Amino acid sequence: MNDGPRVERIRHELKRRQLTVARVERMPPNMVRIVLAGTDLRGFTSLGFDDHIKLFFPDAGAAAPAMRDFTPRRFDAAAGELWIDFFLHEGGPAAAWASHAVPGQTLEIGGPKGSAVLAPEGIDTYVLVGDETALPAISRRLEELPSTARALVLIEIDAGAERPALTGPAALDVVWIERGPRPGGAPGQDLIDALRRTTFPSDRCFVWVAAESRAARAIRNYLRDERGHGKHWIKAAGYWQQGAAGAHESIADDA
Repeated sequence: MNDGPRVERIRHELKRRQLTVARVERMPPNMVRIVLAGTDLRGFTSLGFDDHIKLFFPDAGAAAPAMRDFTPRRFDAAAGELWIDFFLHEGGPAAAWASHAVPGQTLEIGGPKGSAVLAPEGIDTYVLVGDETALPAISRRLEELPSTARALVLIEIDAGAERPALTGPAALDVVWIERGPRPGGAPGQDLIDALRRTTFPSDRCFVWVAAESRAARAIRNYLRDERGHGKHWIKAAGYWQQGAAGAHESIADDA
């Protein structure tokens, strides 16, 4: 396996924007899409499927708003719309705001600072692994893939949760893993067990992982150490962290 796919890193002008809620859409599993609009979207750019922007939420009693990282689910420059999908987990200013959002409300965003754009040449298969927080980035990636690609998606959700439709032009296989009760269990174990049962090529296969930080790290270590997947063909991130507020962590190869 070579040194990995070509990645172009592009920096953007860092700017804060005041936007307005245009509409609110409820989606499975326990998610809500907030569509933002406004003249401040002029010049907004998001070129990478896993870009992240800062959202600033009013925090009663605090001197500054609470900041959280989110993936731009879709940006439609012609329509002047930016989609942000929220997973409504218990607690937290982001979920609390999104669960009560109505058209006409305002929200401030910042970024993205930059984009890491994967060149499709040289990648035959994409393996996309994560929990509910990864769904916006995975959905966007599937929509943007060429029809010549193959995509394998493994998603962990709560038992009995409704499953959203995942579609795109690539040949697609989706595996849903229902989260089991694991008191004191190892982070990411359900997804690792599912990966052990799954066949995918070792060559020209890019694996992307996003989940709770400890789970994402464990999955990356499994792929690298047990499966022997080349480290340059894996990208892992912690989209949240158990017991910590507002955590967003890139999982380094030596983590």
